[in-house]
Amino acid sequence: MCGIVGIIGLLEVNSSTILTSISHRGPDSQGFFQEGELFLGHTRLSIQDLSENGNQPMFSKDGRFVIVFNGEIYNHLEIRQSLGEFDFKSSGDTETVLYAYIKHGIECLSMFNGIFSFSVFDLHTKELFIARDHFGVKPLYLYQDEHLFLFSSEIKTFLSLPIQKDLDNEALMNYLSYLWSPGEKTPFKLVKKLLPGHYLKFNISEFQQAKPISFYQPNLDGEHLQDTEEELINQLDQLLIQAVDRQMLSDVPVGFFLSGGLDSTLLVAIAKKIYPERKFPCFTIDIDSQNSKMEDFADDLVYATKAADFLEVDLHIVKATIDIVDSFDQMIWHLDEPQADAAPINVLNIAKLAREKGIKVLIGGTGGDDLFSGYRRHQALLLESILRKIPNGIRQLLKHIIGILPIKSALFRRIRKISENMDLSPTARMKGYFKWLSSERIYSLFSKSIQQELNGYDPSLYFDELLLQIPQEKSVLNQMLYWELKTFLVDHNLNYTDKMGMAVGVEIRVPFLDVLLVEFAQKLPPEMKMKGKETKYLLKKVAERYLPKEIIYRPKTGFGAPVRKWITEDMSDMLEQRLSKSNIEKQGIFDYDAVWKLINDNKENKIDASYPIWAILAIDSWINQFSLRKYEI
Repeated sequence: MCGIVGIIGLLEVNSSTILTSISHRGPDSQGFFQEGELFLGHTRLSIQDLSENGNQPMFSKDGRFVIVFNGEIYNHLEIRQSLGEFDFKSSGDTETVLYAYIKHGIECLSMFNGIFSFSVFDLHTKELFIARDHFGVKPLYLYQDEHLFLFSSEIKTFLSLPIQKDLDNEALMNYLSYLWSPGEKTPFKLVKKLLPGHYLKFNISEFQQAKPISFYQPNLDGEHLQDTEEELINQLDQLLIQAVDRQMLSDVPVGFFLSGGLDSTLLVAIAKKIYPERKFPCFTIDIDSQNSKMEDFADDLVYATKAADFLEVDLHIVKATIDIVDSFDQMIWHLDEPQADAAPINVLNIAKLAREKGIKVLIGGTGGDDLFSGYRRHQALLLESILRKIPNGIRQLLKHIIGILPIKSALFRRIRKISENMDLSPTARMKGYFKWLSSERIYSLFSKSIQQELNGYDPSLYFDELLLQIPQEKSVLNQMLYWELKTFLVDHNLNYTDKMGMAVGVEIRVPFLDVLLVEFAQKLPPEMKMKGKETKYLLKKVAERYLPKEIIYRPKTGFGAPVRKWITEDMSDMLEQRLSKSNIEKQGIFDYDAVWKLINDNKENKIDASYPIWAILAIDSWINQFSLRKYEI
């Protein structure tokens, strides 16, 4: 795992400054290639072939092609066998990717089962090829104006270059709506995320015309597997074994996240089945039990300890003692985006301890909920058949009555969340489960000039566009899971998973996003994902072969922190200082009165808005660090 960067349009590049900006991603070595106005840079985290033969940029034997690569191709040894005519100098996957591209061109992407962002330059034709993996496990950002084209694993690489820093206020509305920004948008208007499963290929003299092209689209066509339940359990079991085994590929020690939840625990259990003699180092978080009850988290540590004892693995416990005021800006800096969640801090702290213990690779359960239905909003879909039969007038009345319920209780918060959109259409209700505030309230938070610029912008229209990609899929659960895959998973979970691990030079792998496993999950009948109220039904049936039922059927929990307590108590002074009238008016983004009405309404328990308030602070921190360069981490 590494950091990559590319620049077109500058004859002089300060390579030291550029590579230092992503040196945390690759602390083992760094290098660059420059020809005219093209610069390719790389910082390496050595995972496969630890020798200098694996260093990058890497050239083909004839010197015609050069590659910078970030990621892991888990089936690269199989691919290498089909590339027998090439003389390999290394045992790593970078060289496999290079020669697969030389031989197969764009078609090589369909061969890769792994996580990647990479670029290959042809010194003869002057063509540059850039690609990002199927599901967006590895990040890649693009900047493009009439004079300059850039790409990098992280936005912060661009900050020392002569880029235009105009803000994208539609993206800021995205972050306030969802706590993350779905699709291409980032806070910089000219910086875009290369979408998962997309590539670019262009002559570097014509970079202004470069446009991303899709190479992979999940196949949700309404056709589902007809196998028996037992046959599906067997198939899923074998795919999980294959995925875990593939992702154990490493020349350095491998560790595991072990929360005590189903997904991470099952992966450890499968690894133990494959390698029974190994005692894998595992890592978990000890969240303060009092705060976890306030935030409706189950006590993970009890289950993690039970799982570790059952599986006979070493469990390293990270105390979740966080000074959020001191940690906040650092977290936003590493995230590259103003995401509003505290879970990244837990990932960062686990990765730090793993690195201290000599672990460069961690395997985690990210993606299990998104493939097999593990979120409460999926259970909320069970109400659809009832809501569709209730006249709209009665739904509006129910919404009003439920809106009076107090929100101190986690149960009442969830009921109010479900009721907020019950008077809308079924699709609008589904979209509403992803939002934290109404569009009207979010608009009110912006200054008058930005309200005019937004001019009715609706972030949820992106979700409608996604549904147009799967017109044959009629299952509302599968439609929502498609949204998860295309938005929440990639733009929230995977972004912070990658960034927090790589902040300390730790690669985090996600076996649930093995390409073959994802394609199998998408063909499952919806009732094999959620049967009645039981989420992840088929996955749990597989887990029964490996784990005690008390771990499989334990209460659902999040990988979070006491955000509501932090916002209303610990961060009060921070709110007063950073969201003061003078600061807000100087920045020109938000409306002071609207912001403070939201803060006070939240403190008085009139509304559950701690996370959107966190988003406002995150945007403020991001602007000061990335746009104004006011803070230095």
